[in-house]
Amino acid sequence: MEMILERKDAADWIYRGEGAANLVLAYAGLSPTFKMWNCLSHKVGKVIRLQKAPRKGEQQRVNAASVLTIHEKLLWRDHDELISSSSKEIVDHLYVKHVMSPLLGPKYVDAGLHIRTSREFLESVEKNVICQRPAWRVDAARVDTLRDSVLLIHDHSIFPHGIRKDEQCLCVEIKPKCGFLPSSKFIAEENSIKRNVSRFRMHQFLKLQHKQVLELSEYDPLDLFSGSKDRICKAVKGLYSTPQNNFRVFLNGSLVFGDLGGVANRTSFAIGQAFEDVLKGIIQADDGLRAMSFIQLVVEAVYKSGVLDRLLEVQKLDDFDIEGAIHAYYNIISQPCMICKQMDINRIPLQHTSLHQIPVNESLKILKDYLVAATAKDCSLMISFKQREDGDTGSSFSNVYLESTNQSFDFKVHFVDLDLKPLKKMEEYYELDKKIVTNYTQMIQTEHEGEKTERMSAYESAN
Repeated sequence: MEMILERKDAADWIYRGEGAANLVLAYAGLSPTFKMWNCLSHKVGKVIRLQKAPRKGEQQRVNAASVLTIHEKLLWRDHDELISSSSKEIVDHLYVKHVMSPLLGPKYVDAGLHIRTSREFLESVEKNVICQRPAWRVDAARVDTLRDSVLLIHDHSIFPHGIRKDEQCLCVEIKPKCGFLPSSKFIAEENSIKRNVSRFRMHQFLKLQHKQVLELSEYDPLDLFSGSKDRICKAVKGLYSTPQNNFRVFLNGSLVFGDLGGVANRTSFAIGQAFEDVLKGIIQADDGLRAMSFIQLVVEAVYKSGVLDRLLEVQKLDDFDIEGAIHAYYNIISQPCMICKQMDINRIPLQHTSLHQIPVNESLKILKDYLVAATAKDCSLMISFKQREDGDTGSSFSNVYLESTNQSFDFKVHFVDLDLKPLKKMEEYYELDKKIVTNYTQMIQTEHEGEKTERMSAYESAN
């Protein structure tokens, strides 16, 4: 019999978190319908991802978001099953299964499956979780109650065989972001700063200006992706100090550090002490040392797993940068290039002109690679740990040794949030990139002018 989530099932699903497009709920019930998920503990089971709908322009998005556009079908024509899908949920599922999983490795990707839902279930869930959602998320979007299915995936914050009463499972969720500096020849000279400063670092200043973050993050993705254990440690310490929405920790599936869908404050002494208390009995270190030992555990797992090397390879499929890929976009949608149109016809760079003369297949490849890379730049990495018992050599999981506490831990790694990026967002990506770079360049220029003025004032005072 086909599973379908009804109104009566809504109470069994609890709020886990959310991003811009999806809301995540974890199963916490004991319904006979889902008893196969609870074989050893009610914590063993699944999470579901629900599509969200923006509160502004909600009526317009129903049909537009349901299937791929004509141009997207052309872009993904090598995947028959994907382009014939009847809903956005199924498209995302098949995209993860057929595109992202082969690139990142099936071992690290869970494509999940779709189960049907009633509208009453979605409406009930909307009411149940609204008080737990960050206010700014509630203002921006609600559960899309016009959907008829949700994505069901494993709960990667715990281990698949359950949690014994004496066993604890720690899980860290990291949003790595883009781990390389672009070197595309299509980057304009006035935007050359992109070759020297990471996108994440520049974006922080724009977010701070718009009050989307409370302070600048100490994290730089270039450190995390460096392959150097010292720099990876610097990155994880930065994430721990300023988590924002890039770093969360779960204990047995429950959030114990970071923020669900909002913007976490800097890790204060009180927050750090509370986290130390959570780690007691799991990380066998003295008071005040457990958090740093946990950070080292994460560093060892990231370094040993090598998964970020895989992710970086996929991110680097974007070798044209948005400044090049946007021209291929206008080629495919058969519209005059708005970027070239804004320039003096005699000053259009030769490389832009050359991009508008390439065959259709080349434009399609540029766009496809760019969108796949965009998914890889925006996904999350989940690393779960449980202590390995002394003498246990039969585990099927990877193992990492924490020297500071003389403990061994099993760990597993999964990528999540691997949705297909809509082709129509290309113009949005271009405009955001321009805002980020312009804002950062102006800020640097203002700082330099301020320093110059101070030096001149000091010189005049001295004379």
